[in-house]
Amino acid sequence: MSATRVAGIDCGTNSIRLLVADCDPATGGFVELDRRMTIVRLGQGVDKTGRLAPEALERTFAACREYAAVIKELGAERVRFVATSASRDAENRDEFVRGVLDILGVEPEVITGDQEAEFSFTGATKELAGRTDMERPFLVVDIGGGSTEFVVGSEHVRAARSVDVGCVRMTERHLVVDGTVTDPPTGRQIAAMRSDIEAALDLAAETVPLTEARTLVGLAGSVTTVAAIALGLAEYDSAAIHHSRIPYETVREISERMLTATHAERAAIPVMHPGRVDVIGAGALVLLAIMERVGAAEVVVSEHDILDGIAIKTAEEVEADKHRS
Repeated sequence: MSATRVAGIDCGTNSIRLLVADCDPATGGFVELDRRMTIVRLGQGVDKTGRLAPEALERTFAACREYAAVIKELGAERVRFVATSASRDAENRDEFVRGVLDILGVEPEVITGDQEAEFSFTGATKELAGRTDMERPFLVVDIGGGSTEFVVGSEHVRAARSVDVGCVRMTERHLVVDGTVTDPPTGRQIAAMRSDIEAALDLAAETVPLTEARTLVGLAGSVTTVAAIALGLAEYDSAAIHHSRIPYETVREISERMLTATHAERAAIPVMHPGRVDVIGAGALVLLAIMERVGAAEVVVSEHDILDGIAIKTAEEVEADKHRS
């Protein structure tokens, strides 16, 4: 079967990402042509105001204009724009939808948490199908800016749940005082954040058998940043991070370090993206709490996540449409 050139865009609470790839829908394998990420903080203030801020929308639309130029140059057969947590919650999401449609010519799909989980699981596990060194079932956790997805399955999704705990939402809810992130957070702030995370894990466990998983697979920027720090990388190296295995004890040490460091100390870490400096402490704590809840000795880190799942599913749809016509 010939490969299909598709473009997938994942617009989350903290970042927007583009993947253009020649994808084989039969195997899930693909040749990556362009992958990029822009921190836009679309979810800025949504937890408090219920609305997308004008400046957050403009940052997002600027990234969309850049992505539209890349997609046009590479000639993708189909573009799929998936919007997650922040735009699900916002009162003025119609404004967001109109802007994306004007720039990219496609309407953003404001997907449910369950759909988000399905995409993440496909992206993270499609290439693990033949691996004999990883026990099943997998628990895939996608720690985003506004929400975290939990998915258990082997070849297919068995159970999934999205809960409103993410690195941006937790930072804004617990670590911001008078518009400024506490530097570093107090013990009381960390305890309140931990309590919130534990309550979310209780919710997830109602639907997803968290403790039945044999391999924990972690996705998205908080997890990959923790991995990059654990590996001592001088600069971000996707190939080194992909399928690295980070022990629980290392995650605990990094979580404690991120939550006790100052802004300047976190910013000085070579692999730290500027947009993650203020939210990495919360993201690392979410990962730590998950590992403790499921009893995971390590987390397998995947660079292939919801974005890859979007591309694979889009290629499958293009092929299905060709067969129908």
